[in-house]
Amino acid sequence: MPGPSKPGPLSSFLRFVVCGGGVGLLAGAAVPLLGTAMPWALANALITIASTLLCTELHALFTFGTGRRPGLREHLQSAGSATAAYLVTSAAMLMLHAVQPSPTLLREQVVYLTASGLAGIGRFLVLRLFVFAERKKEGEPAPAITVPTATTPTHSRGALSPLSPLSPLSAADAVNVLRTGAQRPAYAPMLPSVA
Repeated sequence: MPGPSKPGPLSSFLRFVVCGGGVGLLAGAAVPLLGTAMPWALANALITIASTLLCTELHALFTFGTGRRPGLREHLQSAGSATAAYLVTSAAMLMLHAVQPSPTLLREQVVYLTASGLAGIGRFLVLRLFVFAERKKEGEPAPAITVPTATTPTHSRGALSPLSPLSPLSAADAVNVLRTGAQRPAYAPMLPSVA
């Protein structure tokens, strides 16, 4: 029975943006609400963990169409890629403030959104190519590779070569091969016509 069809790169990327953006909007609304009941830093940490777990589940099932829920390895690798994206955006903002101590709000937004977009593209590539890429199961044999065998005609009657695996070797052909060796076509270079 064929498995679920995997989305292509463009479809996966659009799904990645929708899932990540949707969960990001929900998280942005949930942090201030939860922040009324506990310290804001704790609320932010809890929502960040929950949203990362939810995104990993959505990416496995919907974005990349693996057909199964993610395991611990996928959750840890996804969390690692989210942490790397966070570090990239933080570094971009620190560099902006080092270069320009009092940037305008517009400049801050441009730098943050650019860094966030680049980090998001990088995270998408890591998730697609490594975290949720299809893996060969251990103990599963490698697919067989078939190599075509060339056949060369040796008789004027158009039969296959006695050495070809496609034709049975008769006693007369075997004696002929032993006496003269396998027949190979003569090299004839192609010359351009002058007509």
